[in-house]
Amino acid sequence: MRRLMLQRRHCLALALLPAAARAQAAPRLVSIGGAVTETVYALGAQGQLVGVDTTSLFPADATRLPQVGYARTLSAEGVLALAPQLLLASGEAGPPHVLAQLKQAGVRVEVLDDQHRFDGIVERTRRIGQLCGREREAQQLVARMQQDWAARPRPPAGSAPRVLFVLAHAAGQLRVAGEGTAADAMLQLAGARNAMAGVQGYKPLTAEAALQAAPDVILCTDQGLAAQGGADGLLKGPGLALTPAGRARRVASMDALLLLGFTPRLPQAVAELTIRLHGRAA
Repeated sequence: MRRLMLQRRHCLALALLPAAARAQAAPRLVSIGGAVTETVYALGAQGQLVGVDTTSLFPADATRLPQVGYARTLSAEGVLALAPQLLLASGEAGPPHVLAQLKQAGVRVEVLDDQHRFDGIVERTRRIGQLCGREREAQQLVARMQQDWAARPRPPAGSAPRVLFVLAHAAGQLRVAGEGTAADAMLQLAGARNAMAGVQGYKPLTAEAALQAAPDVILCTDQGLAAQGGADGLLKGPGLALTPAGRARRVASMDALLLLGFTPRLPQAVAELTIRLHGRAA
């Protein structure tokens, strides 16, 4: 019964669209995930967007579109109310039963994952170009990305600082990034060592873990640093002030989507992180 109701609601919403709009080859899109939405804009396909999720923060125009909620906690009703023909989603989109409901209601659902690799972003860009009818634009964007990637600064020889990434968006809820995370992948690309190597995923920060990690640099997002009240507030976290980075007040930060999003701006993100962590680049 629920499936039938969702299908009827979606069909009714589509029926209300102008005939000319329905006849267009370019599908009406809902984009889930900041990197996916950024790619749609970079391809010039933003005119097809009818909705985004709350992680779609760049460019700023994306924040003015109707929102369907947080990527991981979508509702079928919220998406279907916008009558999309295609849902483009990052790998973290969900929950799975909602994606299944959308498919049952007639929405094409495409899940796109970059696997935290530059080549993965290239593949995702080409795929989004195909799905949006923007193959030529995707080819041009990929060519620019590859050129920027080849020209990115390299870390100085023999320089591999130990970096502790702290996820600090909520006061009193600090977590550190181990292996298999976007932060870990970015540190590797920037020629740094993850101070939490050997730990999988994100773990709560403890004083013991911070002291054992002994980072040369503490890294977080701009948003997280602001949420903690700046470097002074962040260094009040368990054990951080007693680490080599804390004693020297070596705290670095970058915009969250740029640093962790693996967007088409990845060459820019890696270049900026490399310079911030090493102080200079080759």
